[in-house]
Amino acid sequence: MKLHAQRILLADGWKTDQTLTIENGVITAINTGVDHTAESVGTVIPGMVNCHSHAFQRAFAGFSEQGSEGQDSFWTWRKIMYKFLGQLTVEQAQLIATQLYIEMLKMGYTRVAEFHYLHHAPDGSNYPELAAMSRALFEAGKNSGIGLTLLPVLYRFSGFGPLPANDGQKRFINSVEQFNQLVTDCIALSNDYSNTNVGIAPHSLRAVDLESLSAAVEHVRTYDTKAPVHIHIAEQQKEVNDCLAHYGKRPVQWLLDNMTLDQHWCLIHATHINETERQGIATSGAIAGICPTTEANLGDGVFPTTEYLAEQGTFAIGSDSHISVNPIEELRWLEYAQRLTRQQRAVLANSEELSVGRNLWQRAALGGAQSTNTNVGELTVGKQADLLVLDQNQLSLFAHSEQHLLDSLVFATQSNAIDKVMVNGQWVITDGKHSEEESVSQAFAKLLAKLSA
Repeated sequence: MKLHAQRILLADGWKTDQTLTIENGVITAINTGVDHTAESVGTVIPGMVNCHSHAFQRAFAGFSEQGSEGQDSFWTWRKIMYKFLGQLTVEQAQLIATQLYIEMLKMGYTRVAEFHYLHHAPDGSNYPELAAMSRALFEAGKNSGIGLTLLPVLYRFSGFGPLPANDGQKRFINSVEQFNQLVTDCIALSNDYSNTNVGIAPHSLRAVDLESLSAAVEHVRTYDTKAPVHIHIAEQQKEVNDCLAHYGKRPVQWLLDNMTLDQHWCLIHATHINETERQGIATSGAIAGICPTTEANLGDGVFPTTEYLAEQGTFAIGSDSHISVNPIEELRWLEYAQRLTRQQRAVLANSEELSVGRNLWQRAALGGAQSTNTNVGELTVGKQADLLVLDQNQLSLFAHSEQHLLDSLVFATQSNAIDKVMVNGQWVITDGKHSEEESVSQAFAKLLAKLSA
């Protein structure tokens, strides 16, 4: 197919009057001028990658905002979440993920890294198919059309010590041997689904030890030396304190000292880090997976983005608990948190790119591609055709020269400004809608009524 863009953000900057040739989902040529056989669109930018998702938590959004006399925290939220997920079936999990992935596509995410730890039946027993829940996520990806990087989670313990898992975690727990078999099964499953790949996610340092962490990484890397490895790290101060008490080191420092981090590792949150740890992440080439709306919702804290980017650190964004499913909002609050803590404006621009919006969008898209080990993140020959067509009516209401367009998109638009979405060379959103969104949303609404009854 051919696509003519009146204005497009390519890897080397804004261009006008460009025709893309797309074959087998990949951009094979970009030429200046109109090809009358091409479909014509307005303004095009790269699709965004969501580096961190717990799909089932989409159904939990709004259930945990009741106060308890100032005593609420991440840890009280987690107890409510455990109780909620104890009732979910495989079919329900697939429906929730399908609803979520359609919402992601409509808002501009074209790929998602699914940090998947809901493995077993409600009583903790194995399903007849060990990867039944994983298959449900692959099906949700297929039915929605989003690109999917599945990250089965290794969860062994409830805390440093190691402490035995608690009752709320029984659906997560695997031995190392069973987890490695699950990963093998997921890799085999991914061969049946297009635009998918598999990595792993050791849940956190409180949930794994050095032996199990090393074994899991070694196993997945026998299949793919570039397989993504994601881990929650230093999200809460309590986690840092517990790690110091157990290991005598802060979490990121322990990880840097005990594992060989590279560009295929993604450290999720890394909220509570010191200067040495921050520099260590940047130097290692690992990605910081930042989830601003969830980190704000859970009271986690603020990642030191300004200093990290000055050290040439790589970052990606994620919607995590899906209190918001909107890359624009994640980037907006990534910048706003820095403005609030530093009492400055336009903090995350630099001398090479004065536009905060463009700087953040392009960096996050490329960082997301790296975090999933996928051929996306920018629009150039040889890259997968994951792209967004912006709504000209929305754009016309704000500053929309090339200099200001992505600033207006990130900081000024008040409603969805995405008109069309292409994933792997296929339109999945047209006129702001998904072909299955009505039937899926109706089924999802019925499910929420049942879960909240």
